[in-house]
Amino acid sequence: MKLAKRWYTQRLGTDVLVVRWGHYGKPVLLFPTAGGDAEEVERFHLIGALSPMIESGRIKVYSCDSVAGRSWLEDHSPEHHAWIQNQFDAFVYHEVVPFIFRDCNGEQPIIVTGASMGAYNALATLCRHPEYFSTAIGMSGNYDLESSMKGRFTMDFYFSSPMHFIPNLPEGPELAALRRRFVILAYGQGRWEHPEQSWRIADVLGSRGIPNRVDPWGPEYDHDWPSWRQMLPIYLAEVT
Repeated sequence: MKLAKRWYTQRLGTDVLVVRWGHYGKPVLLFPTAGGDAEEVERFHLIGALSPMIESGRIKVYSCDSVAGRSWLEDHSPEHHAWIQNQFDAFVYHEVVPFIFRDCNGEQPIIVTGASMGAYNALATLCRHPEYFSTAIGMSGNYDLESSMKGRFTMDFYFSSPMHFIPNLPEGPELAALRRRFVILAYGQGRWEHPEQSWRIADVLGSRGIPNRVDPWGPEYDHDWPSWRQMLPIYLAEVT
């Protein structure tokens, strides 16, 4: 069962589409790639790959437009890109999470996932809000956007980037909560992949005692949808 909702968010200054597939089950927030909209994951058959789990009531899948991801592809200043990224996190936290809880008739931990830029957003969402998210599954992620800032480091960027803020996260409730969460970092070894990104962020997480696992897939797995359609059902079956 598919449900689509669109609303205007002042945090981003635009209408944003949020879509849900399923009727019952563990909530899964699935971020699109950088330029994608909420229905991208359906057009590229990732929802189809998950359909046995959706139809059996094991999971309910949600996705929203990649507003921040699109910004990184547009001709704006690095400061603007980082600001939009931070505002996108606020939109997810203050608007998408309550929407999911209402749709599920109550609060329960959310699994967050995505591929490419969606993997970055998945990891950042878990690291910033471990009280609401239980597991992050990143596929073929680029977890360091510093090169896109062109040397113009801002606090918006810092607080949006786990690669940068996790090393300095003080001992306290947030870090303690993260140590009870789990991160899966999967990548292929085929075309357009950057395995070093997963290993770098794994080192950062591990240095703070945040449980994680890096899963290399073979050289036949490119940075592309066919790979992700094979990966995600396996990982969701593991954590649900």
